[in-house]
Amino acid sequence: MKSAIYWGSLMHNRIRPKKHRFRYRMASWLIDLDDLQQLDKRLWLFSFNSFNLITFQSKDYGDGSGRCLKQQVNELLVENSIQAADRVELMCSPRMLGYVFNPLSVYFCYRNDQPLAMVYEVTNTFGERHSYVIPVEDSDQTLINQTTSKRLHVSPFFAMNCQYRFRVKIPDNSLSLGIELLDEQGKLFAAVFQGQKKALSNQQTILQLCLLPWQTLKVISAIHWEALKLWIKGIKIVRHQPAEQPFSWSLGKSLVRKGNHL
Repeated sequence: MKSAIYWGSLMHNRIRPKKHRFRYRMASWLIDLDDLQQLDKRLWLFSFNSFNLITFQSKDYGDGSGRCLKQQVNELLVENSIQAADRVELMCSPRMLGYVFNPLSVYFCYRNDQPLAMVYEVTNTFGERHSYVIPVEDSDQTLINQTTSKRLHVSPFFAMNCQYRFRVKIPDNSLSLGIELLDEQGKLFAAVFQGQKKALSNQQTILQLCLLPWQTLKVISAIHWEALKLWIKGIKIVRHQPAEQPFSWSLGKSLVRKGNHL
């Protein structure tokens, strides 16, 4: 099985209009979607689409219908004139003790073991979800740089007229994912997750339950706690405009390197 768990930390750094930075420990799973049935059989504390201490529920991702996620991802790819993937890996946090919230879930799409596309699935606290579908233009690069226009309200402190820039290292013994938010004046915000790989095993799931049993609650609590501190700092709130539909998608683009420059 290719599925693994990456132990590391997540850093948030707000740059403008006022500086604000924090970091917390977390573990992120990288699940080959073809491994889910095997993981259900091999891991004592994990179940696929059924109850356990750690669970993966298909309805927590994609369009929320519970349909096969690999099929949903391939439908998005084909809809955007990208070949279907023969392997899809999902970076996410599964349900822990019955609760989950993934602000960002990332699909690594491969064809013949070469990176084909990335799908960045953003979920906000209003129950809305948007997938940014971006082809990988240079499959020989282990570091993928991509960009897209912001399409979903996420933070109450950032306007919609912004761009995302993603910087992703193809997972191996380590995983690195960086996100920047930019407006016309430059960088507003950056977030980076970095983790080290461990094989998914009963020992690792027990360790996560012992060390990070409330990781998801920690994430959602941190979102609201840090928002409160930003509000106290006097940062202007941007009102949420409800999305026309709970699930949507848009197409982004890759930034191809030329020499040592983008």
